[in-house]
Amino acid sequence: MSEEKKVSRPTRERKVRVKDRTALAPEAPKEKKIVRLRSDVDRPFLLLVILLVCIGTTMVFSASYAYAKQNYDGDSYYFSIRQIVWAVVAMIGMAIFTKIDYLIIKRFTVLFCIIALGTMVAVWVPGLGVVRNGARRWINIGISTMQPSELLKVAVVLFFSDFIARNRKNMHTFRVGVLPFGIVALVSAGLLIIQPHLSATIIVLILIFLMMYLGGTRKLYLGVLGLVAAAGMSVVIFFTSHGRERLEVWLNPQEYLQGAGWQPQQSLYAIGSGGLWGVGLGQSRQKHLYLPEPQNDYIFSILCEEMGFIFAAFVVLLFVLLIWRGFYIARNAPTQYASLVVFGLTSHIAVQVFLNLAVVTNSIPSTGVSLPFFSYGGTSLLFCLAEMGIILNISRYSYLSEEE
Repeated sequence: MSEEKKVSRPTRERKVRVKDRTALAPEAPKEKKIVRLRSDVDRPFLLLVILLVCIGTTMVFSASYAYAKQNYDGDSYYFSIRQIVWAVVAMIGMAIFTKIDYLIIKRFTVLFCIIALGTMVAVWVPGLGVVRNGARRWINIGISTMQPSELLKVAVVLFFSDFIARNRKNMHTFRVGVLPFGIVALVSAGLLIIQPHLSATIIVLILIFLMMYLGGTRKLYLGVLGLVAAAGMSVVIFFTSHGRERLEVWLNPQEYLQGAGWQPQQSLYAIGSGGLWGVGLGQSRQKHLYLPEPQNDYIFSILCEEMGFIFAAFVVLLFVLLIWRGFYIARNAPTQYASLVVFGLTSHIAVQVFLNLAVVTNSIPSTGVSLPFFSYGGTSLLFCLAEMGIILNISRYSYLSEEE
């Protein structure tokens, strides 16, 4: 019998009625058992998501209006209106996924993975794939464009959560605990590198490694894989012209202001000029065509400039609390599959936030990582909130109580 079937169907009541024990005093007390209750979604997690979406949407307008006015026929609201519309649609999507039983989502895991791989290949179909700045990372879906890599990230988490739950007794073996993960990693990395999409490649590989760790792969295998990954990264950085250039720009951005060093240097100017309290919402100077496309990957720099260190630290704290609450939900999830899904999706947010903040502060070389809930992009926000909906769905089954 599968793990999911062992869990009794949760009840609708949050509280369990306890009988009056006075009349039963002479009798031996009945044995208590732990039952799982079906309740409302995790409200702290939901509140944190809503706060981040509201702040992020506000910052998209503030960061983008100068760029939009210059490049979209004087329409200062070009990005903000679209982001608001997508935020409403994404919230509705999150509500839908909150209501759909996570076991139903599990049944369609294979189909979802096939769609994710299909869209990754579709970027090379003429008329469907979209090329920007020499990269082929998008497909045209009519009303907008979509990055298939967003689908791939979710597919990796859902697929391996199901795989580990089915094979948990053999995860210590190389055949189960390493080989399938390695095959998926090679296929995914290959499809992403040829686009090229370095940041998505890094995120997907980190997620696969984390799923292996959570699933119980032997630490010896994990250590060997970590060394191989480090060696491969070193080869890319030190023995390829592209890698060496990125390293040099990262170490000395001021010497490459005519090229790749311009954006990270302007980002540092924005962060530094914000000071403790910022120059005021909407008053950024760097967004006036100094920082390229400030509504995208470097939107946190504009937030630092306008709102200052205090508010930026507050936003980082919101992300930390969101990630902590996600891990709390995972620890209390009803099944191993559900726990792995929440751990994986929460880790996706954590990895992406860490990489984005590291890039905008020039702590690591620029990789083009968007900031969840903040960076402009409708389909990216839609997928992100769909992930939050799945987590909230599982959080409804995270309550335990005693019943006679």
